[in-house]
Amino acid sequence: MNINHHLSDELLLDYASGNLSEGWSLVVATHMAMCPSCRRRLAAMEGAAGALLEKVDATDVPVDSWERMKQRLEGIRIEEVKQTPAAAPSGATVFPEPLRSYVGADLSTVKWQALGLGAYHLRIPTDDPTTQVRLLRIPAGKPVPEHTHVGRELTLVLAGSFRDGSDLFGRGDIEEADDDLLHTPKASPGEDCICLAVTEAPLKFSSWIVRLIQPILKI
Repeated sequence: MNINHHLSDELLLDYASGNLSEGWSLVVATHMAMCPSCRRRLAAMEGAAGALLEKVDATDVPVDSWERMKQRLEGIRIEEVKQTPAAAPSGATVFPEPLRSYVGADLSTVKWQALGLGAYHLRIPTDDPTTQVRLLRIPAGKPVPEHTHVGRELTLVLAGSFRDGSDLFGRGDIEEADDDLLHTPKASPGEDCICLAVTEAPLKFSSWIVRLIQPILKI
C-alpha cells in the first residue's frame, strides 16, 4: 500500500494538542492507523513540543507562546517512510481501528442507505454535534455530483480509489477540501470506492436537482 496524500501539518498539530473534536479525530486517527509516515511525523511533533515545554518557565509564559510553538513545529519535516507495496485488505479487514469500534469489522454487514445513482452511505453516530461522519460507497467509474463545501471536509479512502482532477486517491490516502474547492470526484473503474468522510456543514451542490433532494438525503 503506497500512501501519497497525507495529513497536513495543521491537522496533525491540532490532533496532537487535543484541539480536534470527535468527528475530525476519528478520521485523522484512522488515517494514521494506515500511515506509518504520519505516525512518525506526529511522534516528532509531540517530542519537539515536550522538549520545548521543559524549557518554559511556568511563571512567565508569553500570551503568544502557543502560536510561536506551532510555527516552530510546522518547520519539522520527517522523511517519508519507504513502504513496501501491499495488496489492500479485503472483506472484513478494510476497517482499521479506531473506525472498527464504530462500524464493526465486516464490510459485508454495513447497513448501507441509498443515495441514488448507485451510491450509498452510512451515517456514523458520534457525540460530536459539530460534524457529520459517514461511510460512502461510490460505484466504480461513477462521479460524485459537482459540489463545494461550507467549511472543511476530510475524505479517507478505505478501499478502491477515486480521481479528483489530476490527483488519484487510493487506500490510505486522505483529501482535505474546503469552500475554495469546486470538484467532481470520480471513483476509478473496476471497484467501488469506500471512503470515510467528515464534514462540518452540508455540501453545496451545483445541480438544482441534487439540491432539491438534499434535505431528504441529509448530505
